[in-house]
Amino acid sequence: MTNEAPVSFTQHCVPVFKGEEYGRWSLRMKTVFQSQELWDLVENGMAEGEDEVKQKKSKKRDAKARCLIQQAVDGLVLDRIAEAETTQDAWEIIKKQYQSSSTMVSVRKQALRQSFKTLQMEDGESVQSYWERVVTIVNQVRGLGHKLSEAEVVSKVLRSLAPKFNYVAVAMEESRDLSKFTLDELCWSLQAHEFRVNKSVGKSSEKALYVKGDSLTAHSKEKGSSSPSAGWSSVRGRGRGFFQRERKRQVVKRPK
Repeated sequence: MTNEAPVSFTQHCVPVFKGEEYGRWSLRMKTVFQSQELWDLVENGMAEGEDEVKQKKSKKRDAKARCLIQQAVDGLVLDRIAEAETTQDAWEIIKKQYQSSSTMVSVRKQALRQSFKTLQMEDGESVQSYWERVVTIVNQVRGLGHKLSEAEVVSKVLRSLAPKFNYVAVAMEESRDLSKFTLDELCWSLQAHEFRVNKSVGKSSEKALYVKGDSLTAHSKEKGSSSPSAGWSSVRGRGRGFFQRERKRQVVKRPK
């Protein structure tokens, strides 16, 4: 009898590998193996020279790990690993087939590291948008086997924020232990600050529009006091005698 719970692959939500995006698939599968304490079989294979009891247990664990791989690939990929006798063999077959050559991997890794190095938040970009760009590149770099620590990513993000986050970044660097600060925590802190800034800007805009509206109303009233209609009313108020007198002045006397 054993107390080990059966492995349910559906609980891990790993998509079936169809020969595309090997880096992402292998990253997810590694997490699945680690959650079941089976990753050592993928990395090192089954230990040799064990006694019969340990060897039997090791084979059972290896069969469980191979079961996970077989459920995580489609028919064509499964055919390629059909002859693999161990989990390590199956993993290496998939890796050699679908991961680029070592030269291409090196070039790709270098390009991704350069992309990570030059990451910069744009002035009008939201925290959420920049965070998604950072996570995408970080996952791609890690998918190719390059070790990129959480502290290194957090430090990079703080150095590459838009100018409006400068004083927030400085405050975090001085008050927090960045080695224990996760990327998710950093994202939440920056989003909270962004929300407060946007709210403050919104109130300032509303106040500016209100003041502008009052100024326009006052200007209209002031202008109305000297409008053409007001001038015409003053002329009309002079009466008919005014026009008759003006007409007489313009009459030219004829010589006798």
